[in-house]
Amino acid sequence: MIARRGLIGAGLGGLLVAGCDRISGAPAVQDFIGRSEGLTRRAQRTLLAGQPLAREFSAKDISPVFKANGSQTPTSDAYAQLLAGSFAGWRLMVDGLVAAPMSFSLAELKAMPARTQITRHDCVEGWSAIGGWTGVPLAHVLQRTGLHADARYLVFHCADNLGGAGDGGLYYESIDLFDAFHPQTILAYAMNGQALPVAHGAPLRLRVERQLGYKQAKYVMRIEATDRLDRIHGGRGGFWEDRGYAWYAGI
Repeated sequence: MIARRGLIGAGLGGLLVAGCDRISGAPAVQDFIGRSEGLTRRAQRTLLAGQPLAREFSAKDISPVFKANGSQTPTSDAYAQLLAGSFAGWRLMVDGLVAAPMSFSLAELKAMPARTQITRHDCVEGWSAIGGWTGVPLAHVLQRTGLHADARYLVFHCADNLGGAGDGGLYYESIDLFDAFHPQTILAYAMNGQALPVAHGAPLRLRVERQLGYKQAKYVMRIEATDRLDRIHGGRGGFWEDRGYAWYAGI
């Protein structure tokens, strides 16, 4: 059996943990990451061709402590106002290469078919935790808006700002449609049976269970369907990817 982290961790884990600045400054390392990522993605796609589920656990397996990584609370005035109003004024925008751009309130998302899953979160830093997530499968949202035939990726634009030049530090992530339509890819609004905590991405975060933690975008504000990633921010498909991490982080 292939370990969940084997394809990424064995070859790249040490490089990724070493830090984005060091990676971005080494062309040879960037080239190695690019070639390794392509091999990893092709291998994972072969193994996952039937869209198997990531392992799910029972409630007794939920970790007593689940570290909140990255931003703990977005610092913008707009987010502070949404939080003060218990996200009553928050809306998720879905646009780009879609047939019918739409926005959804939190109540509207909660009225859609929901999925609850207890899964393991694997961080590129080397730690793991098991948590329970409830949300709407991303596929249901996409069925409402429709997708153009040339759409290939979904970009998740977020409210948190980690700082940095070029993209203004705004966090973003992306996945392809293969992962977008996987049954365990959900927009989660609850964690462990309670409303999603702010530190874990309230009011909405992405859960794409077959990839590493940095792909699980928090504080999602907008989903953009697109045919390419090279025109968005740093062009590599995500905040950390623009700083040297692999775009495809399969486990």
